[in-house]
Amino acid sequence: MENPQDIFSSNGGCLIDIVIEKYLVESKESVSHVQLACSMQDCAFPLDGTELCIWNTEDPSHQLLILRGHHQPITAMAFGNKVNPLLICSASLDYVIMWNLEECREKVLQGLVPRGTVMGSLLGKVLCLQLSPDDHVVAVCAGNKIFMLDIETQAVQAKLHGHLGPVTAVEFCPWRAGILISVSEDRGFKVWDHCTGSLIYSSSVLSAYPLLSLFIDAESRQLVTGCADGQLWIFSLMDGHHYRRVARVDLRKKTETFSTRRVKSGLCSQPEESHLPSTSALGKGEQVEVTFPVLRLAPCDLSLIPNSACGCLSSENTQCVWIGSSVGLFVFNLANLEVEAALYYKDFQSLSILLAGSCALRNRTADRKALCLLASLFGGKIAVLEINPAALVRAQQCHSVGQSLSVPASFCVLPTSPLYLGIAKEKSTKAASQQRCGHDGAVNAVCWSQDRRWLLSAAQDGTLRVWSARGAELALLLGKDMFSKPIQSAQFYYIDAFILLSSGPEFQLLKYHIDTCKDEIKRYKQKSKSKLICRLSMTGAVDMTSLSAVNDFYSHIVLTAGRNRTVEVFDLNAGCSAAVIAEAHSRPVHQICQNKGSSFTTQQPQAYNLFLTTAIGDGMRLWDLRTLRCERHFEGHPTRGYPCGIAFSPCGRFAACGAEDRHAYVYEMGSSTYSHRLAGHTDTVTGVAFNPSAPQMTWTF
Repeated sequence: MENPQDIFSSNGGCLIDIVIEKYLVESKESVSHVQLACSMQDCAFPLDGTELCIWNTEDPSHQLLILRGHHQPITAMAFGNKVNPLLICSASLDYVIMWNLEECREKVLQGLVPRGTVMGSLLGKVLCLQLSPDDHVVAVCAGNKIFMLDIETQAVQAKLHGHLGPVTAVEFCPWRAGILISVSEDRGFKVWDHCTGSLIYSSSVLSAYPLLSLFIDAESRQLVTGCADGQLWIFSLMDGHHYRRVARVDLRKKTETFSTRRVKSGLCSQPEESHLPSTSALGKGEQVEVTFPVLRLAPCDLSLIPNSACGCLSSENTQCVWIGSSVGLFVFNLANLEVEAALYYKDFQSLSILLAGSCALRNRTADRKALCLLASLFGGKIAVLEINPAALVRAQQCHSVGQSLSVPASFCVLPTSPLYLGIAKEKSTKAASQQRCGHDGAVNAVCWSQDRRWLLSAAQDGTLRVWSARGAELALLLGKDMFSKPIQSAQFYYIDAFILLSSGPEFQLLKYHIDTCKDEIKRYKQKSKSKLICRLSMTGAVDMTSLSAVNDFYSHIVLTAGRNRTVEVFDLNAGCSAAVIAEAHSRPVHQICQNKGSSFTTQQPQAYNLFLTTAIGDGMRLWDLRTLRCERHFEGHPTRGYPCGIAFSPCGRFAACGAEDRHAYVYEMGSSTYSHRLAGHTDTVTGVAFNPSAPQMTWTF
């Protein structure tokens, strides 16, 4: 096969086996928008309208098994879930036929004509077929009705009415027997009990475009549906969640973000190779908007791929879904709601189909490859692709961040480190300072010292103040002349050895000493002192919006966020920037919250490398410092116009956040949807905090 373009060659290595076209056939009639089917070893597609063709990937002769029985063009087909016997169902305007492939192959070897079992006739135009997990029932979607046919008796068990448009996809719930979920061109989904024929739940209208595909993830118990404009809708199917929405994803924007990150990380050598999907050049000065209709959804388990091939993907974050679209295939992560890999048909010159009208996908556990059956959007070409997910992910993911980053300090302080210089020059003074005064502007940051003796505050008036916790006494005052811009974030750092603050595009590390001696004669003379140790600026000199560092134990890591939507990691032991996370959110991050634990609980050392970020309108994201990857995305709480606070629980198992609907939300780390929705406030919840020693939480507005 010919080499793809540079989008897949930036990491080096032989990547010609990312996708291989194994088989190509051309039908006299177009099979665009026809439901195709793939099993572990077989691919099924219509040929010349009425013939059902089965192509076996293990047959070296590449002989087609042709099944005849329909008199009208075939519109849908689906394989059964059992291997022995392997069933396939096909449908057209005249018949719905069930075929036993083993019996059909035996009859062909005997020179006989294989025959199937007619399950129903003249049901209407069938757009979708789906067999139950035990292969006892087949769901036939004809128009706006769903017929439940018993495979053994060929009788109609139930007839499901309720959709206002043609039903485009159905799925059986794998953990609840008798439950069927369907989507339709009426832009909603419905949950049925197909044993009784009753409707359990009906959603509202989700989109302005028809819903085309459906997928149920048994592990996370989530429903994923895709529509014609490239939107993904994710809902929770857990008991008690009442089919609540988990997330809405714009596939076009996600691919843009994915491409932008690759460009900024150097995986694409030039911007034009980033394949930004928003525009496509037609000529000089001509551009057109591109949408990604979600034609098919299928499971993609990256845990089957060796860890060395997955780059920096963690083992807990490998449950993904294949998205089949007209322009390419995408690996989408259901945990962090991000595109992990993108395969555009046009990037491979040997592929015969560049725009797909329909597709089918299936993972093979034996060789860890994936089969993709494509039908051309224009014309009658049908192609079978063999995809290597390991090579695809390896070609588009970073393998390491260049150095080992850890929040808990794993090395001694270097002699050249700002931390070493600040500690080595510490001196004591004897004096006292007592002063009662307040800020002249809005307070931006408040922080307790680790020993709870001091309270730090910073405000828009350009001052930073340290107060005694025993009263309203001012212990240290840093004036406006020290900072070029107002202080946005400030805190104690390195177990109260330093003060860390951000002002404009830089953060400053200050060594301070608070004199606790009282002198009644010179009580207004401040003898507490501070000294600038170092200052570091963000890449691009953008203003910082948030700053975070651990003060409860020794850590060399400082996390910052900028107005350019990046998160930057600084290593103060080395005194420089260590890594940059581009496009961390769709808007600037307004808070970074690290998993610091508390003095009352103990966590695994690796857990302290987790941190949360949040931005207006983009929910909350969980990151791992070791991989610099988003591990999970939480967006079940409304924050469209106001910066709401977030917090880590002391045990590290939960995250809390405020919201504009006057509620506080609590999420478990292993789930993308909230576990608790706490009411009681009468206005927007702007801040949340956990009790460090008890399972309690407080929130403010």
